[in-house]
Order: sequence, then C-alpha cells, then structure tokens
Amino acid sequence: MARDKGLEELLNDSLESVPGLTQKAMFGGWAWLVNGNLLCGARTGSMLVRLGKENESWALEIPGVRPMMMRERRMHGWVRAAPEVYGSDALRLRLVKAALEFTRSLPKK
Repeated sequence: MARDKGLEELLNDSLESVPGLTQKAMFGGWAWLVNGNLLCGARTGSMLVRLGKENESWALEIPGVRPMMMRERRMHGWVRAAPEVYGSDALRLRLVKAALEFTRSLPKK
C-alpha cells in the first residue's frame, strides 16, 4: 500500500513534542515508535494504533475502528482507524493519547 502523506502530517503534528520518538517505513506505510516500541502507523486509508489488550474495547465501539488483522489473524491490542475516524481531530487525538499512554508503559528497547 502507498503512504498517506496527509495522515503522516497529522500524526507528525500530534507527536512532534514526544520524547523518544522515531519514525521509519514499516507495513507498507510509515510508523512511529516511542523508545523503540511501535506506537502507531499510517498508510493509505488506515491508521494503525497500539492500545494494548486491556484498552482496545472502548476504541472498537467507535464507528470506523476495527480490530487489526494480519493474515486473517486478529492482533489483540491493536486497532485500525478508517479515514472518518483519523480525520476527526478529537478522535485521532484520543486514540494517539491512549496509544502513548500504553506504549510509554512498555520497557525501552
């Protein structure tokens, strides 16, 4: 899949002041890591967000958010947000904030 420059810009703006943040190409798109742990990703039509198993249920109640699937296998703790979700500043920031909280709780790599 192709990269989504618009979504990447939105995420860069949201994450510009996060300490320990790095970026790299991953999953056919672009990914952000905090202290070496994957935080979120962007690719055409989809924002990947790492919330942790205990935190994904509230996100899955949002229309346009679905479980992350990889080769027909559900990746618990991860969700994908559709354009109508990440296009909303409030929803995108809520997901990013939750992802930051979870990812910062992980050991540094």
